[in-house]
Amino acid sequence: MTRLSAKTIPGSPTGFAVPDYDRSTVTPGIVHLGIGAFHRAHMAVYVDSLLATNPNWGIVGASLRRPDTKEALEPQDGLYTVAVRDASGTKARVIGSVLKVLDANTQRSELLDLMASPAIRIVSLTVTEKGYCYAPATGELDPNHPDIVHDLANPDSPRSAPGMIVAALAQRRAADVRPFTVMSCDNLPSNGPTTRRIVVRFAELRDPALGAWVAEHVAFPGTMIDRIVPSTTDADRAMVTSLTGLEDAWPIMTEPFTQWVIEDHFPAGRPPFETVGAQVVKDVEPFERMKLRMLNGSHSTLAYLGYLAGHQYVSDAMGDPAFVKLIHNLMTEEAIPTLDMPGVDLAGYRDQLLERFRNPALQHRTWQIAMDGTQKLPQRLLGTIRDRLKADQPITHLALGVAAWMRYVMGIDENGDTIDVKDPLAMRMMAIAAGAGDDPEALFDGLSALTEVFGTDLPENEVFRGTVIEHLESLFEIGSAETVAELVG
Repeated sequence: MTRLSAKTIPGSPTGFAVPDYDRSTVTPGIVHLGIGAFHRAHMAVYVDSLLATNPNWGIVGASLRRPDTKEALEPQDGLYTVAVRDASGTKARVIGSVLKVLDANTQRSELLDLMASPAIRIVSLTVTEKGYCYAPATGELDPNHPDIVHDLANPDSPRSAPGMIVAALAQRRAADVRPFTVMSCDNLPSNGPTTRRIVVRFAELRDPALGAWVAEHVAFPGTMIDRIVPSTTDADRAMVTSLTGLEDAWPIMTEPFTQWVIEDHFPAGRPPFETVGAQVVKDVEPFERMKLRMLNGSHSTLAYLGYLAGHQYVSDAMGDPAFVKLIHNLMTEEAIPTLDMPGVDLAGYRDQLLERFRNPALQHRTWQIAMDGTQKLPQRLLGTIRDRLKADQPITHLALGVAAWMRYVMGIDENGDTIDVKDPLAMRMMAIAAGAGDDPEALFDGLSALTEVFGTDLPENEVFRGTVIEHLESLFEIGSAETVAELVG
């Protein structure tokens, strides 16, 4: 089978979209740290759509942990296929905006030199919540994180995203080159200000003068990103080959829906994102909060409860009317009242989310969404819970999501089988669970003592404690599916 590449596209079958510009004229203007599936389904697609008229905004991606993306895309000249799926079928499009992928572990100097180049005006990130080396409960840099400790001791050979950003900014400052803009595209609360705090603090710890320069001169626009991107399977690869006639080592599966809201704060310049469907606004935070609390909070709740109930995919869980009602009620009764967005149809957004969750073609695994819960819970569920507790309002549905997470991270499912819990704190949590046994109160007290997740306020709140423990008791006694059915009546 012929491999996808710049040479093979012209001879490939028709019926799918290919870049409508001459890639040989495209030059890099963006370095993207963490070039995983989401970036390639989202930001890289927007950039691909504008390169015909703005060829100086190509992307060079960097893999920070593993070389697998580089190894997959290098023989393909950076090209890959995005397959958009819904119940009506699948549409394929080859994306050409990624010019090159660097492996940060073996090409660190090359990556830092490129980031220090005047041609690079934006450094963007999708490194997941844990890649920021911060405490999710506070949003502050964790100076004791192993990667941060390493990078402060070895500033010229960093391995964390904050360390790499600051190392490149230090090079630009020394060369009197204008700093690039740092744009987070991760699901962090107030991702622009949060990234700013993390990067500025790291720079201060490295050199107070450098920290002051970063604080004064570097822009950190906020963003809200939204597109559901499941993991790619071998069956997906075979399907893409059947559509295009070309072998693609790492195609991307996604849904038709895509949204990108961007704060307009790019002193070094930016592509005209608004011409290709992005929303460029003065204040992105209300949109970000809406998405975190409605989409991401619902997704995590579905993931933990759905997995425990035996549902491999989100769409499977949404085939149960009780789960649909639970998520509808969570958004309507508990999330929406915490949002202040005049002129935005939040009920319409809710209905759109429910329809997206039902998409049977996506096959978005509950296990995938359940990863890294300690990094996700504070912004997806706990922030909403705090707001409702302050207003003396019920947290029934939100607390069930937290209880399901606590039950999930015990590492044993309802059939007694092992759960592969992927989380930076997995070993600590399983030790806590082992000590708690089947005692819901002991499990709550042990897990809620993780102050980097829950802070110190929530464990001491009697309403929070009582509601979560009540749900845990039900999950232990009758299981996830019956608990959901009883709750929604």
